[in-house]
Amino acid sequence: MLTAPERLRRRAAQPRLVALARALSRLKSSVTVMNTGAHPDDEHNEMLAAMRHEMGMRIIVACSTRGEGGQNTLGPERGGALGVLRSREMEEAARALDADIAWLGHGPDDPVHDFGFSKSGKDTLARWGEERIIDRLVRVYRQFRPDIVIPTFLDVLGQHGHHRAMTEAAERALALAADPAYETENLAPWTVTKFCLPAWSGGGDTYDDEVPPPRANLFVTATGSDFATGMPFWRLGEVSRAFHASQNMGHWRHPGETTWPLHQVGTDARGELLDELPKSLSDLGPSPYLAAADAALAQAIAAFPDSTAILPALSIARRAIRGAQEDIAPEHAHRLERKLEELDAATAIAAGIEIYASVSSASIAPGEEVDLTIEAEPGEAANIRVTPITSGAFLPTDAVSLSGDSATVELKARADAKIENAFRPDWQNLNGNGNVSVRIEAEVNGEVIRFFRDTEEDLQLAAAYTVAITPEALILPLSAPVAKTVALKTDIDFGRVTIPSAPSLTIERHDKGFRVTSDILLTAARHSLPLLVDGTPAFGVTPIAYPHIGRTHFARPLSLDILALNLTVPDTKIGYIGGGSDRVGLWLNRMGANVTELDTEALADDISAYDTIVIGIFAFGLRPDLRAATQKLHRWVEAGGHLVTLYHRPSDGWTADETPPRPITIGSPSLRWRTTNPAAEVKFLYPEHKLLTGPNRITADDFAGWDKERGLYFASAWDSAYVPLLAMSDAGEEPLTGSLLSAEIGRGRHTHTSLVLHHQLEKLVPGAFRLMANLLQSA
Repeated sequence: MLTAPERLRRRAAQPRLVALARALSRLKSSVTVMNTGAHPDDEHNEMLAAMRHEMGMRIIVACSTRGEGGQNTLGPERGGALGVLRSREMEEAARALDADIAWLGHGPDDPVHDFGFSKSGKDTLARWGEERIIDRLVRVYRQFRPDIVIPTFLDVLGQHGHHRAMTEAAERALALAADPAYETENLAPWTVTKFCLPAWSGGGDTYDDEVPPPRANLFVTATGSDFATGMPFWRLGEVSRAFHASQNMGHWRHPGETTWPLHQVGTDARGELLDELPKSLSDLGPSPYLAAADAALAQAIAAFPDSTAILPALSIARRAIRGAQEDIAPEHAHRLERKLEELDAATAIAAGIEIYASVSSASIAPGEEVDLTIEAEPGEAANIRVTPITSGAFLPTDAVSLSGDSATVELKARADAKIENAFRPDWQNLNGNGNVSVRIEAEVNGEVIRFFRDTEEDLQLAAAYTVAITPEALILPLSAPVAKTVALKTDIDFGRVTIPSAPSLTIERHDKGFRVTSDILLTAARHSLPLLVDGTPAFGVTPIAYPHIGRTHFARPLSLDILALNLTVPDTKIGYIGGGSDRVGLWLNRMGANVTELDTEALADDISAYDTIVIGIFAFGLRPDLRAATQKLHRWVEAGGHLVTLYHRPSDGWTADETPPRPITIGSPSLRWRTTNPAAEVKFLYPEHKLLTGPNRITADDFAGWDKERGLYFASAWDSAYVPLLAMSDAGEEPLTGSLLSAEIGRGRHTHTSLVLHHQLEKLVPGAFRLMANLLQSA
């Protein structure tokens, strides 16, 4: 439950007049625009902000993945946890835009997920399931009925394969959505009037579209600033974009864009964006009720901020629209239904109705109960009635009439409710979201209005116990039998938790944990041993909390992973400098390395005692103290230290002539300087180099079983002191040699690698541990 200061700050950040202005601006248009992309942060926020806040259009963002295969500049979340974080970021970004979200992928266990970088749209469609992703797009076209569909990216060489796949699928789904013979979830066919491609290049530091964009024949133009906040519309877009903080999005730019060129597919003629579309309710038919509704809506908008004038005008518009519903053409019926929802939402704000819904706990176990508290400031409303709206995980609950200013409802989760993560199929600003929301009915000036509110924190299901195992993965060298312990932290009887043994591995209870003992017959392999509570899979919860998204969590079945491999770790003293974007320091410790994580104080101190210092991904961009210590590190290298830098982007504080001890340029655009195929052949340019021969002999076998990709942000140019050790490429491309560079500098050494070693360590890829161990050796 939110604390009182948190609730106060949240309410202060939502001024009623701004909310009223937003609600009234929705009434300007009956046009719906859908922007399609592959990842959270692919939406074109600035253009969408102008379409929504100046033009009044309804905005839908259709996103195919949760971003679970991407990077995180905020913290340690990876995989499914990152997918939850980025989903929440997308929801908050959509809230700032006043947009809805149609999710096509449902997390890392769904076939449509973010599997990292791809250069091929066809390969992406094959991995997602071509028919599957197109069918899901047909569903959202029919569900949300967009008049205009605009992919953010072009389907051209030089673009991210996920972007290309989504653009191709978005176009191919158009005909199927309109085809009555194509059935999906009993949704009626829908014809999208305009399919528009961006008439701008999607190039930049990351991509370089190989062909120029199509000729612009439509333009979206912002003609002023947002009257509610005074901000230009492109800046409102950046406000929305800033919620993608894990991707380092949201920038203060001045001036910004005010015109966005589009290419309407299927015509060469230049036109206006809203040609052939209903600009107003009167365009829907000849009914005099529609004209009356338009006049009343214009009167309500013009009356802002005078609620005494706004409310009667909204009431007239409501009655007129209901009159028009009797003879409206079927293809436009949804527009009137939507307008009534928008009218009720605007009426609630104009009438001063404030409804707060909170749960006594943000987490509930199957079979448990939680209190839902509804607080109301009725304003000009009477007879307020609240109905909890719950997912299938909860028993049904009756509506509650608010006779006073608050009421408490007891909610009970079903005993057989599944523990699932918050990967829901859609998120809608005007409707209830999450496992629990509330529908409010109230009388305002004798008319009943209906609107929804979400709970202040999302209620999620979790196990009735807490179980955590540390470490969750063990690295066992095969040189000799070994015994290691893992600690178990739980709030239930320790005896209820078990871990099954495996061949050549004995699992025994030890103090408040387990002892894992190998024998001489243990062979190189990975073992995943499930944790069980009372004989059923145990769930662990990873809490996720950041100011811009609030609190949430990622739940997953727990296991103890054991990687047995041939591994020798050098006897050197290691310093690790991370920025929070990887867990390499943790994995070095689990490998058995003598490692110390260097915080700001330690880095400022004497570092001469360290043989090798490893700098994690993005760290130069995330730690000002590290940037300030650059020359100190260079002197340490000259004196005999071995500096190992993991990949950085040019935007991560990496200056080619200043950051490394000798110049190294990171390739741009980055799409050209990466190898995305995790099985791409690796050629050894100097197989006898000391980093490849000891203490572990690195061979092609060490590059087997890699996950997601080989590497990214490869160096494109470097000082002659550096020796490139490996070459690799994706199919049909020239070999890249900037993935692993090493140079003797003074009495020391600098090694820079763009291989995704941090990710392979997380995935327990044996070769990554062996190569990482070699990089730890002294200069």
